Amino acid sequence: MENFVVSARKYRPNTFQTVVGQEHITNTLKNAVLSNHLAQAFLFCGPRGVGKTTNARILAKTINCDNLTEEGDPCNTCSSCSSFNQNSSINIVELDAASNNSVEDIRNLIEQVRYAPQPGKKKVYIIDEVHMLSTAAFNAFLKTLEEPPSYAIFILATTEKHKILPTILSRCQIFDFNRISVNDIVNQLQKIADDEGIKTDQDALHLIAQKADGGMRDALSMFDMIGTFSNNKEIDYQTTVDNLHILDYDYYFKLTDYLNKGEAAQAMLIFDEILRKGFDGHNFINGLCEHFRNILVCKDDVTLTLLDVSDSVKQRYKQQAQEAPQSFIMSALHLGGECDTKYKESKNQRLHVELTLMKMSHINRAIQLAQIEIKKKD
Repeated sequence: MENFVVSARKYRPNTFQTVVGQEHITNTLKNAVLSNHLAQAFLFCGPRGVGKTTNARILAKTINCDNLTEEGDPCNTCSSCSSFNQNSSINIVELDAASNNSVEDIRNLIEQVRYAPQPGKKKVYIIDEVHMLSTAAFNAFLKTLEEPPSYAIFILATTEKHKILPTILSRCQIFDFNRISVNDIVNQLQKIADDEGIKTDQDALHLIAQKADGGMRDALSMFDMIGTFSNNKEIDYQTTVDNLHILDYDYYFKLTDYLNKGEAAQAMLIFDEILRKGFDGHNFINGLCEHFRNILVCKDDVTLTLLDVSDSVKQRYKQQAQEAPQSFIMSALHLGGECDTKYKESKNQRLHVELTLMKMSHINRAIQLAQIEIKKKD
């Protein structure tokens, strides 16, 4: 039986060309290698799962590659690249600072730095989760980081830049990684699905990308989980909603229609169904506010690009934006925001949300009454 390899490892980029959503960083690193303008210490920082360690490994491999491509990518065929790909390179050292954070661990690393690469051009040290080093370990590392041997390059990676000493930051070339956009994640998932022969639904891939919150690794983990559920045959919208425990768009579209028409009873029944399915009232009200925000975005063609959903869902938002008055959406969004703020303080949280839904269902009526009063005064 063939061993299963998770997609996050199987499809991990091995050249700058295959890195997703970090072009501003990969282009800079490629140019630095090609022009031989390499700093002696790099700091890669950003959210989890966006490619910090992956880019550190690609950079380390590229620096020692004997036959770089014209684009500045490693060849993956020379002896240096081959030994790296087989995890046997002696010129690339990885240290996990989360479990090796003492002064003694850093002293052992400094001791290794004294020895020149044999063979090879540079010796590259990748220190992951560097913010986990103790203050004493940081101080022990300072001198070596400031004046390393000409053959040594340090690549530090962290999710929490604010925890790193300013004296360390000042000695590094800092690269800030972005969250990966929904479209970039969707495109990458589609490529992987095509390679694996899995049928996909664009709405499902958009849900995965949104739930991943900019992290490709999280997106690939969810992709694997849903693929396993369907025995790697198909990833459809309903399966994704069920597995990720996400509230279906349909609930919010129906609810908004009922609220806009003033049908409070129907809105309450939908909320009851949502609670019976095990969803949290707080998440529901946040999702409803997000839905109202998306409707507002669709009110103007200029802001349509801010909507990170599939084309079919985008059409539904545009249609609802035409049916729901802006005054209703703005007022409902205000009420939803107040409900969100006071939710945790409420003794009866269900009643708190239900009252908010009832108020929302009376918005249009209240606006009409206000307009009648104004006309009477005139």
